[in-house]
Amino acid sequence: MKYVDLFAGCGGLSLGIENAGGQLVAAVEKSDMAARTFYHNSVGDMSDLSEWEDYIRRPLSVQMRGKVIVSELAKVLADDEVMSSLAGDSLDLVVGGPPCQGFSLAGRRNHDDIRNRLAWEYLDFVAATRPKAVVIENVVGMSRKFESQSESSFAQLRRALAQTGPGYVVQAVLVNAMHYGAPQHRPRLMLIALRQDVADLLGIQVGADIWKSTFTDSIVDKPSLAPMPVIANGCAFSVGDAVADLFESPHKLPTRNAVYRERLGELARNVASSRSQSKPNNHTFRTHTARVVSRFSLYRALAEAGADAQLPNRLAGLNLNTATALATELLTGRMEFPITLQVGSGPHDFRTFAKLDEFAEFAASLATKKHSQKVLSWVQPARTVVTLPDDYVHPLSSRIFTVRELARFQGFPDDFEFLGKETTGSARRKFEVPQYTQVGNAVSPWLSLAVGRLIQPLIEEFNDRVAAIAPQEMQLAAN
Repeated sequence: MKYVDLFAGCGGLSLGIENAGGQLVAAVEKSDMAARTFYHNSVGDMSDLSEWEDYIRRPLSVQMRGKVIVSELAKVLADDEVMSSLAGDSLDLVVGGPPCQGFSLAGRRNHDDIRNRLAWEYLDFVAATRPKAVVIENVVGMSRKFESQSESSFAQLRRALAQTGPGYVVQAVLVNAMHYGAPQHRPRLMLIALRQDVADLLGIQVGADIWKSTFTDSIVDKPSLAPMPVIANGCAFSVGDAVADLFESPHKLPTRNAVYRERLGELARNVASSRSQSKPNNHTFRTHTARVVSRFSLYRALAEAGADAQLPNRLAGLNLNTATALATELLTGRMEFPITLQVGSGPHDFRTFAKLDEFAEFAASLATKKHSQKVLSWVQPARTVVTLPDDYVHPLSSRIFTVRELARFQGFPDDFEFLGKETTGSARRKFEVPQYTQVGNAVSPWLSLAVGRLIQPLIEEFNDRVAAIAPQEMQLAAN
Protein backbone atom coordinates (compact mmCIF):
# COMPACT_ATOMS: atom_id res chain seq x y z
CA MET A 1 0.00 0.00 0.00
CA LYS A 2 1.97 3.01 -1.31
CA TYR A 3 1.20 6.24 0.52
CA VAL A 4 2.17 9.90 0.90
CA ASP A 5 1.99 11.75 4.23
CA LEU A 6 1.26 15.51 3.95
CA PHE A 7 1.74 17.90 6.89
CA ALA A 8 3.55 14.87 8.27
CA GLY A 9 4.95 16.31 11.50
CA CYS A 10 7.20 13.88 13.36
CA GLY A 11 5.45 10.83 11.88
CA GLY A 12 2.62 9.64 14.13
CA LEU A 13 0.29 8.97 11.22
CA SER A 14 3.00 7.24 9.21
CA LEU A 15 4.09 5.00 12.09
CA GLY A 16 0.63 3.43 12.31
CA ILE A 17 0.18 3.22 8.53
CA GLU A 18 3.59 1.53 8.15
CA ASN A 19 2.66 -1.05 10.78
CA ALA A 20 -0.52 -1.80 8.84
CA GLY A 21 1.43 -2.57 5.68
CA GLY A 22 2.01 0.89 4.23
CA GLN A 23 5.06 1.72 2.12
CA LEU A 24 6.12 5.36 2.33
CA VAL A 25 6.62 7.10 -1.02
CA ALA A 26 7.14 10.59 0.40
CA ALA A 27 6.40 12.73 3.43
CA VAL A 28 6.00 16.52 3.20
CA GLU A 29 6.67 18.64 6.29
CA LYS A 30 7.74 22.30 6.36
CA SER A 31 9.30 22.25 9.87
CA ASP A 32 12.90 21.10 9.61
CA MET A 33 12.80 20.05 13.29
CA ALA A 34 9.76 17.77 12.92
CA ALA A 35 10.94 16.54 9.51
CA ARG A 36 14.31 15.55 10.98
CA THR A 37 12.56 13.41 13.60
CA PHE A 38 10.42 11.88 10.83
CA TYR A 39 13.46 11.01 8.73
CA HIS A 40 15.40 9.70 11.71
CA ASN A 41 12.68 7.18 12.58
CA SER A 42 11.17 6.34 9.19
CA VAL A 43 14.13 6.46 6.78
CA GLY A 44 17.55 6.33 8.46
CA ASP A 45 19.81 7.73 11.17
CA MET A 46 19.86 11.54 11.16
CA SER A 47 21.42 12.19 14.56
CA ASP A 48 24.20 14.23 12.88
CA LEU A 49 22.81 17.78 12.64
CA SER A 50 25.33 18.84 9.96
CA GLU A 51 24.22 15.93 7.78
CA TRP A 52 20.62 17.07 8.17
CA GLU A 53 21.47 20.66 7.31
CA ASP A 54 23.09 19.39 4.13
CA TYR A 55 19.99 17.32 3.33
CA ILE A 56 17.51 20.20 3.59
CA ARG A 57 19.61 22.31 1.17
CA ARG A 58 19.07 19.76 -1.60
CA PRO A 59 16.46 20.32 -4.37
CA LEU A 60 12.97 19.00 -3.67
CA SER A 61 13.36 16.35 -6.35
CA VAL A 62 16.43 14.98 -4.55
CA GLN A 63 14.66 15.14 -1.17
CA MET A 64 11.77 13.19 -2.68
CA ARG A 65 14.14 10.33 -3.44
CA GLY A 66 15.10 10.52 0.24
CA LYS A 67 11.36 10.14 1.06
CA VAL A 68 11.18 13.28 3.23
CA ILE A 69 10.52 16.65 1.56
CA VAL A 70 11.19 19.58 3.87
CA SER A 71 9.00 22.24 2.32
CA GLU A 72 5.65 23.96 2.28
CA LEU A 73 3.15 21.97 0.25
CA ALA A 74 2.65 24.91 -2.14
CA LYS A 75 6.26 24.59 -3.31
CA VAL A 76 5.83 20.86 -3.84
CA LEU A 77 2.71 21.49 -5.95
CA ALA A 78 4.66 24.01 -8.04
CA ASP A 79 7.53 21.59 -8.70
CA ASP A 80 6.62 19.85 -11.97
CA GLU A 81 9.30 17.17 -11.63
CA VAL A 82 8.19 16.15 -8.15
CA MET A 83 4.48 16.21 -8.94
CA SER A 84 4.94 14.31 -12.21
CA SER A 85 6.79 11.58 -10.34
CA LEU A 86 4.18 11.36 -7.55
CA ALA A 87 1.25 11.45 -9.96
CA GLY A 88 2.78 8.61 -11.95
CA ASP A 89 3.35 6.47 -8.86
CA SER A 90 -0.24 5.09 -8.69
CA LEU A 91 -0.61 6.09 -5.06
CA ASP A 92 -2.88 3.97 -2.91
CA LEU A 93 -3.27 6.45 -0.07
CA VAL A 94 -2.71 10.08 0.87
CA VAL A 95 -2.91 10.96 4.58
CA GLY A 96 -2.42 14.16 6.54
CA GLY A 97 -3.76 16.77 8.89
CA PRO A 98 -3.84 20.15 7.14
CA PRO A 99 -4.73 23.06 9.47
CA CYS A 100 -8.24 23.96 8.34
CA GLN A 101 -10.34 25.06 11.33
CA GLY A 102 -11.59 28.04 9.34
CA PHE A 103 -12.05 26.19 6.04
CA SER A 104 -14.74 27.59 3.75
CA LEU A 105 -15.91 26.55 0.30
CA ALA A 106 -16.43 30.22 -0.43
CA GLY A 107 -12.87 31.11 0.44
CA ARG A 108 -10.84 29.21 -2.13
CA ARG A 109 -9.77 32.34 -3.97
CA ASN A 110 -8.51 34.02 -0.81
CA HIS A 111 -4.90 32.83 -0.81
CA ASP A 112 -4.04 35.16 2.06
CA ASP A 113 -6.21 33.13 4.44
CA ILE A 114 -3.95 30.28 5.53
CA ARG A 115 -6.93 28.51 7.15
CA ASN A 116 -8.31 27.99 3.65
CA ARG A 117 -5.13 27.84 1.59
CA LEU A 118 -3.50 24.83 3.27
CA ALA A 119 -6.64 22.69 3.05
CA TRP A 120 -7.12 23.60 -0.64
CA GLU A 121 -3.49 22.72 -1.29
CA TYR A 122 -4.13 19.31 0.24
CA LEU A 123 -7.13 18.84 -2.06
CA ASP A 124 -5.12 20.06 -5.05
CA PHE A 125 -2.54 17.37 -4.28
CA VAL A 126 -5.29 14.75 -4.14
CA ALA A 127 -6.70 15.95 -7.47
CA ALA A 128 -3.25 15.77 -9.09
CA THR A 129 -2.29 12.32 -7.78
CA ARG A 130 -5.73 10.59 -7.69
CA PRO A 131 -4.96 8.20 -4.81
CA LYS A 132 -7.33 5.30 -4.18
CA ALA A 133 -7.91 6.43 -0.59
CA VAL A 134 -7.60 9.67 1.37
CA VAL A 135 -7.49 10.40 5.11
CA ILE A 136 -7.74 13.89 6.59
CA GLU A 137 -7.35 14.35 10.37
CA ASN A 138 -8.26 17.45 12.37
CA VAL A 139 -9.38 18.79 15.73
CA VAL A 140 -12.91 18.36 17.07
CA GLY A 141 -13.62 22.10 17.03
CA MET A 142 -13.76 22.00 13.24
CA SER A 143 -17.23 20.43 13.43
CA ARG A 144 -18.73 23.44 15.20
CA LYS A 145 -20.62 26.06 13.17
CA PHE A 146 -20.04 29.75 13.60
CA GLU A 147 -23.04 32.06 13.51
CA SER A 148 -22.11 33.23 10.02
CA GLN A 149 -21.87 29.66 8.68
CA SER A 150 -24.69 27.57 7.27
CA GLU A 151 -22.58 24.45 7.88
CA SER A 152 -19.36 23.70 9.76
CA SER A 153 -15.88 23.83 8.25
CA PHE A 154 -15.74 20.05 8.61
CA ALA A 155 -18.94 19.55 6.61
CA GLN A 156 -17.67 21.91 3.91
CA LEU A 157 -14.34 20.09 3.72
CA ARG A 158 -16.17 16.80 3.38
CA ARG A 159 -18.15 18.13 0.43
CA ALA A 160 -15.03 19.55 -1.18
CA LEU A 161 -13.18 16.22 -0.86
CA ALA A 162 -16.13 14.33 -2.35
CA GLN A 163 -15.94 16.60 -5.42
CA THR A 164 -12.14 16.54 -5.76
CA GLY A 165 -10.54 15.06 -8.89
CA PRO A 166 -12.26 11.82 -9.90
CA GLY A 167 -14.66 12.09 -6.95
CA TYR A 168 -14.55 10.38 -3.55
CA VAL A 169 -16.96 8.57 -1.26
CA VAL A 170 -16.32 10.14 2.17
CA GLN A 171 -17.10 8.91 5.68
CA ALA A 172 -16.87 11.42 8.54
CA VAL A 173 -15.82 9.99 11.90
CA LEU A 174 -15.20 11.30 15.41
CA VAL A 175 -12.65 8.91 16.89
CA ASN A 176 -11.01 8.78 20.31
CA ALA A 177 -7.49 7.32 20.51
CA MET A 178 -8.45 5.81 23.88
CA HIS A 179 -10.74 3.34 22.05
CA TYR A 180 -7.81 2.21 19.92
CA GLY A 181 -5.27 1.47 22.66
CA ALA A 182 -3.85 4.84 23.72
CA PRO A 183 -3.74 5.64 27.47
CA GLN A 184 -5.11 9.05 26.56
CA HIS A 185 -8.49 10.67 25.98
CA ARG A 186 -7.85 12.19 22.55
CA PRO A 187 -10.91 12.83 20.34
CA ARG A 188 -10.22 13.74 16.72
CA LEU A 189 -12.22 14.26 13.55
CA MET A 190 -11.34 12.33 10.43
CA LEU A 191 -12.51 12.13 6.86
CA ILE A 192 -11.86 8.66 5.43
CA ALA A 193 -12.49 8.41 1.70
CA LEU A 194 -12.27 5.98 -1.21
CA ARG A 195 -12.04 7.04 -4.81
CA GLN A 196 -15.45 6.64 -6.46
CA ASP A 197 -14.43 3.76 -8.75
CA VAL A 198 -12.82 1.91 -5.83
CA ALA A 199 -15.95 2.30 -3.69
CA ASP A 200 -18.19 1.23 -6.59
CA LEU A 201 -16.22 -1.92 -7.33
CA LEU A 202 -16.09 -2.90 -3.63
CA GLY A 203 -19.71 -1.93 -2.95
CA ILE A 204 -18.69 0.53 -0.20
CA GLN A 205 -21.32 2.95 1.03
CA VAL A 206 -21.07 5.63 3.72
CA GLY A 207 -23.39 7.21 6.24
CA ALA A 208 -24.43 10.85 6.10
CA ASP A 209 -23.82 11.44 9.82
CA ILE A 210 -20.53 11.60 11.72
CA TRP A 211 -19.84 8.14 13.17
CA LYS A 212 -18.50 8.24 16.75
CA SER A 213 -16.12 5.62 18.09
CA THR A 214 -16.80 3.85 21.37
CA PHE A 215 -15.62 0.79 23.28
CA THR A 216 -15.87 -2.52 21.46
CA ASP A 217 -18.69 -3.88 23.61
CA SER A 218 -20.81 -0.75 23.02
CA ILE A 219 -20.69 -0.68 19.21
CA VAL A 220 -24.16 -0.90 17.70
CA ASP A 221 -23.46 -0.07 14.08
CA LYS A 222 -20.20 0.71 12.27
CA PRO A 223 -19.98 2.04 8.69
CA SER A 224 -17.65 0.32 6.23
CA LEU A 225 -15.17 3.21 6.33
CA ALA A 226 -14.91 3.57 10.12
CA PRO A 227 -11.83 2.17 11.93
CA MET A 228 -12.63 -0.64 14.35
CA PRO A 229 -11.90 0.09 18.04
CA VAL A 230 -9.93 -2.54 19.98
CA ILE A 231 -10.54 -1.63 23.66
CA ALA A 232 -13.53 -2.84 25.70
CA ASN A 233 -15.33 -0.74 28.30
CA GLY A 234 -13.38 -0.66 31.57
CA CYS A 235 -10.15 -1.79 29.86
CA ALA A 236 -8.70 1.55 28.71
CA PHE A 237 -5.05 1.97 29.59
CA SER A 238 -4.18 4.53 32.27
CA VAL A 239 -1.38 6.99 33.01
CA GLY A 240 0.13 4.44 35.41
CA ASP A 241 -0.10 1.67 32.81
CA ALA A 242 1.89 3.85 30.40
CA VAL A 243 4.67 5.22 32.60
CA ALA A 244 4.96 3.23 35.84
CA ASP A 245 8.39 1.86 34.89
CA LEU A 246 9.65 5.41 34.28
CA PHE A 247 8.75 6.63 37.76
CA GLU A 248 11.93 7.39 39.71
CA SER A 249 10.80 5.97 43.11
CA PRO A 250 9.29 2.63 44.11
CA HIS A 251 5.49 2.54 44.31
CA LYS A 252 2.96 -0.11 45.21
CA LEU A 253 0.10 0.94 42.96
CA PRO A 254 -0.82 -1.93 40.59
CA THR A 255 -0.62 -1.25 36.86
CA ARG A 256 -0.69 -3.06 33.51
CA ASN A 257 2.59 -1.43 32.58
CA ALA A 258 4.17 -4.65 31.26
CA VAL A 259 1.14 -5.28 29.04
CA TYR A 260 1.22 -1.78 27.58
CA ARG A 261 4.97 -1.84 27.00
CA GLU A 262 4.65 -5.14 25.16
CA ARG A 263 2.02 -3.61 22.89
CA LEU A 264 4.28 -0.60 22.29
CA GLY A 265 7.06 -2.95 21.28
CA GLU A 266 4.92 -4.16 18.38
CA LEU A 267 4.85 -0.63 16.96
CA ALA A 268 8.65 -0.46 17.13
CA ARG A 269 9.00 -2.93 14.25
CA ASN A 270 8.81 -0.10 11.71
CA VAL A 271 11.11 2.36 13.43
CA ALA A 272 14.15 2.82 11.14
CA SER A 273 16.70 1.34 13.53
CA SER A 274 16.81 -0.05 17.04
CA ARG A 275 18.19 2.40 19.59
CA SER A 276 17.89 0.36 22.75
CA GLN A 277 19.85 1.79 25.66
CA SER A 278 19.98 1.76 29.45
CA LYS A 279 17.05 4.17 29.66
CA PRO A 280 14.46 5.24 27.07
CA ASN A 281 15.20 8.11 24.70
CA ASN A 282 13.93 11.61 25.53
CA HIS A 283 13.35 10.86 29.23
CA THR A 284 14.98 13.98 30.70
CA PHE A 285 13.44 15.72 33.72
CA ARG A 286 12.87 19.44 33.39
CA THR A 287 14.40 21.73 36.01
CA HIS A 288 11.82 23.55 38.14
CA THR A 289 12.28 26.45 40.56
CA ALA A 290 11.43 25.89 44.23
CA ARG A 291 8.25 27.96 43.76
CA VAL A 292 7.08 25.78 40.86
CA VAL A 293 7.86 22.58 42.78
CA SER A 294 5.85 23.97 45.72
CA ARG A 295 2.90 24.77 43.46
CA PHE A 296 2.97 21.32 41.83
CA SER A 297 3.15 19.67 45.26
CA LEU A 298 0.16 21.74 46.36
CA TYR A 299 -1.77 20.77 43.21
CA ARG A 300 -1.07 17.11 43.89
CA ALA A 301 -2.29 17.41 47.49
CA LEU A 302 -5.46 19.17 46.34
CA ALA A 303 -6.06 16.57 43.63
CA GLU A 304 -5.63 13.73 46.10
CA ALA A 305 -8.15 15.42 48.39
CA GLY A 306 -10.59 16.01 45.54
CA ALA A 307 -10.35 19.77 46.15
CA ASP A 308 -10.44 22.70 43.71
CA ALA A 309 -7.06 23.09 41.97
CA GLN A 310 -7.75 26.82 41.64
CA LEU A 311 -7.62 27.26 45.43
CA PRO A 312 -4.39 29.34 45.36
CA ASN A 313 -5.92 31.82 42.93
CA ARG A 314 -9.15 32.00 44.89
CA LEU A 315 -7.25 32.78 48.09
CA ALA A 316 -4.87 35.31 46.56
CA GLY A 317 -5.46 38.92 47.64
CA LEU A 318 -7.64 37.97 50.62
CA ASN A 319 -6.66 38.86 54.17
CA LEU A 320 -5.57 35.91 56.30
CA ASN A 321 -8.87 35.56 58.19
CA THR A 322 -10.96 35.60 55.01
CA ALA A 323 -8.56 33.24 53.22
CA THR A 324 -8.63 30.83 56.17
CA ALA A 325 -12.42 30.90 56.26
CA LEU A 326 -12.69 30.15 52.55
CA ALA A 327 -10.05 27.40 52.76
CA THR A 328 -11.91 25.90 55.72
CA GLU A 329 -15.13 25.89 53.71
CA LEU A 330 -13.46 24.24 50.70
CA LEU A 331 -11.23 21.74 52.51
CA THR A 332 -13.18 20.62 55.58
CA GLY A 333 -13.85 16.91 55.27
CA ARG A 334 -11.39 16.62 52.39
CA MET A 335 -7.95 17.35 53.82
CA GLU A 336 -6.53 16.37 57.19
CA PHE A 337 -3.74 18.21 59.03
CA PRO A 338 -0.85 18.14 59.57
CA ILE A 339 0.10 17.89 55.89
CA THR A 340 3.57 17.89 54.31
CA LEU A 341 4.38 19.47 50.95
CA GLN A 342 7.52 19.45 48.85
CA VAL A 343 8.96 22.97 48.56
CA GLY A 344 12.12 22.37 46.52
CA SER A 345 14.06 19.78 44.54
CA GLY A 346 16.40 18.70 47.33
CA PRO A 347 15.93 15.58 49.48
CA HIS A 348 15.15 17.70 52.54
CA ASP A 349 13.02 20.36 50.85
CA PHE A 350 9.73 19.58 52.59
CA ARG A 351 7.52 21.69 54.82
CA THR A 352 4.85 20.49 57.24
CA PHE A 353 1.74 22.58 57.87
CA ALA A 354 0.17 21.85 61.25
CA LYS A 355 -2.90 24.08 60.85
CA LEU A 356 -5.20 25.14 58.05
CA ASP A 357 -4.52 28.87 58.44
CA GLU A 358 -0.79 28.57 57.68
CA PHE A 359 -1.61 26.19 54.83
CA ALA A 360 -4.09 28.76 53.41
CA GLU A 361 -1.49 31.54 53.63
CA PHE A 362 1.08 29.37 51.83
CA ALA A 363 -1.43 28.34 49.14
CA ALA A 364 -2.36 31.97 48.47
CA SER A 365 1.31 32.83 47.97
CA LEU A 366 1.46 30.35 45.03
CA ALA A 367 -1.25 32.00 42.94
CA THR A 368 -0.54 32.10 39.21
CA LYS A 369 -2.10 33.51 36.06
CA LYS A 370 -1.81 30.09 34.44
CA HIS A 371 -5.11 28.27 34.91
CA SER A 372 -4.57 25.24 32.68
CA GLN A 373 -2.25 23.20 34.89
CA LYS A 374 -3.82 19.90 35.91
CA VAL A 375 -2.64 16.88 37.87
CA LEU A 376 -3.30 13.76 35.82
CA SER A 377 -4.86 10.75 37.51
CA TRP A 378 -2.60 7.71 37.86
CA VAL A 379 -5.51 5.31 37.36
CA GLN A 380 -7.28 7.05 34.44
CA PRO A 381 -6.29 7.73 30.82
CA ALA A 382 -4.40 10.99 30.36
CA ARG A 383 -6.08 14.12 29.13
CA THR A 384 -5.34 15.09 25.53
CA VAL A 385 -1.58 15.59 25.17
CA VAL A 386 -0.93 19.20 24.17
CA THR A 387 2.10 21.11 22.91
CA LEU A 388 2.83 22.98 26.16
CA PRO A 389 4.68 20.68 28.59
CA ASP A 390 3.74 22.50 31.79
CA ASP A 391 -0.01 22.00 31.37
CA TYR A 392 0.06 18.60 33.11
CA VAL A 393 1.58 17.62 36.46
CA HIS A 394 2.74 14.09 37.32
CA PRO A 395 0.42 12.51 39.90
CA LEU A 396 3.23 10.97 41.99
CA SER A 397 5.99 13.55 41.58
CA SER A 398 6.05 17.36 41.73
CA ARG A 399 7.13 17.86 38.12
CA ILE A 400 5.83 17.94 34.59
CA PHE A 401 6.02 14.88 32.36
CA THR A 402 9.03 14.16 30.20
CA VAL A 403 8.89 14.00 26.41
CA ARG A 404 9.07 10.20 26.63
CA GLU A 405 6.19 9.95 29.08
CA LEU A 406 3.93 12.06 26.85
CA ALA A 407 5.11 10.04 23.85
CA ARG A 408 4.00 6.88 25.68
CA PHE A 409 0.52 8.42 26.08
CA GLN A 410 0.43 9.00 22.33
CA GLY A 411 1.66 5.52 21.42
CA PHE A 412 5.25 6.11 20.30
CA PRO A 413 7.53 3.16 21.16
CA ASP A 414 10.69 3.88 23.14
CA ASP A 415 12.88 3.25 20.08
CA PHE A 416 11.23 6.25 18.41
CA GLU A 417 13.65 9.10 19.11
CA PHE A 418 12.63 12.77 18.98
CA LEU A 419 15.33 15.17 17.75
CA GLY A 420 15.83 18.92 18.09
CA LYS A 421 15.28 21.19 21.08
CA GLU A 422 13.14 19.85 23.92
CA THR A 423 11.12 23.05 24.16
CA THR A 424 11.35 26.68 23.14
CA GLY A 425 10.29 30.17 24.21
CA SER A 426 6.88 31.62 23.36
CA ALA A 427 8.21 33.95 20.65
CA ARG A 428 9.90 31.07 18.82
CA ARG A 429 6.83 28.82 18.87
CA LYS A 430 5.66 30.49 15.68
CA PHE A 431 8.42 28.88 13.65
CA GLU A 432 10.12 26.24 15.83
CA VAL A 433 8.69 22.77 16.48
CA PRO A 434 10.64 21.32 19.43
CA GLN A 435 10.19 17.83 20.86
CA TYR A 436 7.26 18.57 23.18
CA THR A 437 5.41 20.25 20.30
CA GLN A 438 6.19 17.37 17.96
CA VAL A 439 4.58 14.96 20.42
CA GLY A 440 1.56 17.17 21.09
CA ASN A 441 0.87 17.80 17.40
CA ALA A 442 1.12 14.15 16.38
CA VAL A 443 -1.66 11.76 15.46
CA SER A 444 -1.66 8.86 17.90
CA PRO A 445 -0.01 5.86 16.19
CA TRP A 446 -2.65 3.64 17.82
CA LEU A 447 -5.34 5.50 15.88
CA SER A 448 -3.43 5.56 12.61
CA LEU A 449 -2.74 1.83 12.97
CA ALA A 450 -6.49 1.20 13.11
CA VAL A 451 -7.02 3.41 10.05
CA GLY A 452 -4.27 1.58 8.18
CA ARG A 453 -5.79 -1.78 9.06
CA LEU A 454 -9.12 -0.55 7.71
CA ILE A 455 -7.77 0.72 4.39
CA GLN A 456 -5.03 -1.81 3.55
CA PRO A 457 -7.33 -4.81 2.90
CA LEU A 458 -9.69 -2.63 0.83
CA ILE A 459 -6.80 -1.51 -1.40
CA GLU A 460 -5.57 -5.10 -1.69
CA GLU A 461 -9.05 -6.36 -2.61
CA PHE A 462 -9.49 -3.62 -5.21
CA ASN A 463 -6.11 -4.34 -6.79
CA ASP A 464 -6.87 -8.08 -6.89
CA ARG A 465 -10.24 -7.50 -8.54
CA VAL A 466 -8.79 -5.14 -11.13
CA ALA A 467 -6.04 -7.67 -11.88
CA ALA A 468 -8.68 -10.37 -12.34
CA ILE A 469 -10.86 -8.19 -14.58
CA ALA A 470 -8.05 -7.05 -16.90
CA PRO A 471 -7.38 -10.47 -18.55
CA GLN A 472 -11.10 -10.93 -19.14
CA GLU A 473 -11.35 -7.56 -20.88
CA MET A 474 -8.30 -8.37 -23.01
CA GLN A 475 -9.86 -11.68 -23.99
CA LEU A 476 -13.13 -9.97 -24.96
CA ALA A 477 -11.22 -7.41 -27.00
CA ALA A 478 -9.34 -10.19 -28.81
CA ASN A 479 -12.60 -11.91 -29.70
